[in-house]
Amino acid sequence: MSSNGLSNLADMAKPRVAPPLDDRFRPAVLANRAFREAVRASGRSVPLVIGIERDNGCMSVYKTQVFDPKADQSSLNLPYAERIVKMLLWQKGGWRVIVGGPSEIGQHIKETYSMDGPRAFDVDFMGPTVYEKPFTVEITDPASVPAPNELAVSLGRHLDGCRIGFDLGASDRKAAAVVNGETVFSEEVEWNPRGESDPRYHYDEIMEGLRKVASKISRVDAIGGSSAGVIIDNRPMVASLFRGVPKNLFDTKVKSLFLDMKKEWGIPFEVVNDGEVTALAGAMSLSDTQVLGIAMGSSEAGGYVNEDGNITGWLNELAFAPIDYHPAAPVDEWSGDGGCGVQYLSQQGVFRLAPVAGVEMDDSLSLAEKLKSVQDLLEAGDARAGRLWETIGCYVGYAIAHYADFYSIKHMLILGRVTSGQGGNIVLDKAREVLRAEFPELAGRIALHLPDESTRRVGQAVAAASLAAIE
Repeated sequence: MSSNGLSNLADMAKPRVAPPLDDRFRPAVLANRAFREAVRASGRSVPLVIGIERDNGCMSVYKTQVFDPKADQSSLNLPYAERIVKMLLWQKGGWRVIVGGPSEIGQHIKETYSMDGPRAFDVDFMGPTVYEKPFTVEITDPASVPAPNELAVSLGRHLDGCRIGFDLGASDRKAAAVVNGETVFSEEVEWNPRGESDPRYHYDEIMEGLRKVASKISRVDAIGGSSAGVIIDNRPMVASLFRGVPKNLFDTKVKSLFLDMKKEWGIPFEVVNDGEVTALAGAMSLSDTQVLGIAMGSSEAGGYVNEDGNITGWLNELAFAPIDYHPAAPVDEWSGDGGCGVQYLSQQGVFRLAPVAGVEMDDSLSLAEKLKSVQDLLEAGDARAGRLWETIGCYVGYAIAHYADFYSIKHMLILGRVTSGQGGNIVLDKAREVLRAEFPELAGRIALHLPDESTRRVGQAVAAASLAAIE
């Protein structure tokens, strides 16, 4: 994808509510909508159908319209289609992409998403790393793309009996005893799993927490957990918690870690991504469905509960999904791609914006301490910090509208350490301003929520504990 192609698409996306510290920001949602409107107005549209296959034969299908290849503006097709594929891959997950439409678009996607192309990171991550298959791109006509086959997972909302819920984070692990939906005991233990090379450390630490909680109740009927990383069928496929484990041990010991625990306990035992449990906790507390949650911490985590109240089995790794189409957008150091959510909706966004706001950072501080230092300025009424969080609020508003093009959303949960203190309210106020100004139809349809920390933690424990049905 040429920078000129993306630049032309970005030119269609100047926001009405400009982020105070980022006048180059070109929201993906505005570019996509302007492109589709231009296609309609041209009278020369053709269908583009994109299929994404993931595990267990599940197929997600996205349908849109693009310019006829002979139309004057057809060069815009390539960056538009590539950014849509990128979004779909990190929303849904998948090892097979089927492009039904103009062959020029299919060939562009095939070259871009190859081990020699600019999206080699995505190819390796989605193929052998997560889904353990070669990543493929197939080119066909729109009618030949397979029908959707979505398999939502009916996990959670089981509150009967005596249960344990646990949550594994990068700096602490939590566990709680839940009896008939009530948390009767909980504990939070600091740990540092990322530097440990022996997976036995992780196994013993988690089991120790489970045994301690089990000792506080008469019996254990089921165990449920949430963990950072990509979890497929109870197997961690990618997780920063195990960053220090060599690949051979990761493949032979870590991927079976929770399955081994299930065997040892001999009871229903389910573990899913922490973002999914956050969304499930929100859905349970709201007694509603169609809940998308994003946690703005060291990265951006996502989770979704669909209209049936179920977890979808999608990746929802929105940190890698692009929300800014400016060709000079900040680049994610891991994936090498520009404009992805992690650079806007996490503490990385705070650190990026701080020097623009005129806030100096002390390099001797830890990442958590750096974030706290800027938050302290905000709490003290520093106008520079205020503009910083207003900028993030603009990002959030346009990101919500972008996500609403791919998810059915009634409730949006915004949480994570970036939203602590006054920052959370500033972010939500600015996001609502964006929705009212640019997307009034969404402003009246999507409710924004900022759960307090104590409610979130208790709710997370109950939601995790509720994952497994008692057989």
